[in-house]
Amino acid sequence: MKHIINLYESINSTARNNSDCPPVVLPEEIFFTISIVGVLENLMVLLTVIKNKNLQSPMYFFICSLAISDMLGSLYKILENILIMFRNMGYLEPQGSFETTADDVVDSLFILSLLGSICSLSVIAADRYITIFHALRYHCIVTPRRALVVLMVIWTCCMGSGITIVTFSHHVPTVIAFTALFPLMLAFILCLYLHMFLLARSHARRTSTLPRANMRGAVTLTVLLGVFIFCWAPFVLHVLLMTFCPADPYCACYMSLFQVNGVLIMCNAVIDPFIYAFRSPELRDAFKKMTFCNRYQ
Repeated sequence: MKHIINLYESINSTARNNSDCPPVVLPEEIFFTISIVGVLENLMVLLTVIKNKNLQSPMYFFICSLAISDMLGSLYKILENILIMFRNMGYLEPQGSFETTADDVVDSLFILSLLGSICSLSVIAADRYITIFHALRYHCIVTPRRALVVLMVIWTCCMGSGITIVTFSHHVPTVIAFTALFPLMLAFILCLYLHMFLLARSHARRTSTLPRANMRGAVTLTVLLGVFIFCWAPFVLHVLLMTFCPADPYCACYMSLFQVNGVLIMCNAVIDPFIYAFRSPELRDAFKKMTFCNRYQ
């Protein structure tokens, strides 16, 4: 985010005086390359689901929602690099009205990526819960139409929240609300997962087995959640430290890893499609079929 980067740069000199940790600077080519790969991978996931009617079910709609979130996170960095390139070439007036507006739009994509990922993981967790414990009524409860309506509501709320957060990003209450949303939503997902696995264990003892496909999907989304926390939590912690203890030497030492945390966020978009393909035979087979058919046409 531009606002976070600007704030980081403004306190960097003060923090450096209190810390022996120099800022870790990574080449922009690393960010750009990872972002390009992330966009292409998640675009391939979307195209695979769109072109295969067998995959056009609520579960894969929710996975597509997560893929869109990942793609927005990668697209954010690509557009930011393009804006920086145009500014360095003299095509954009530094701190001009157009650059400020463009930065706000790009920052909204970044926030939208985080909010979309959290909401997508939440709805996927709910979908897995219904799949396992209401299997006989699943197709009546979770219909494609209802799934699309839920996703439309989620993305509408995410867009409104993203614009609001970027508009008021310089205010401390906005930062608190933004960072609090991350653990609150994750707590909801983790509680739902814990309840799901406890019920699954009890159910397995009574019936001696559970549908393997349903539990496989739950494990897949648990892995997705773990990767998401690993990739995004360092950035959220960075925002908190930068807001409440920017001059503390220990906080400053952690904040020197700002660009490393950025790379982790970019990597999340690259890792998720591999998890889909590795854990879902249907998606993997559809991807192979689409790739080879396009090659020989």
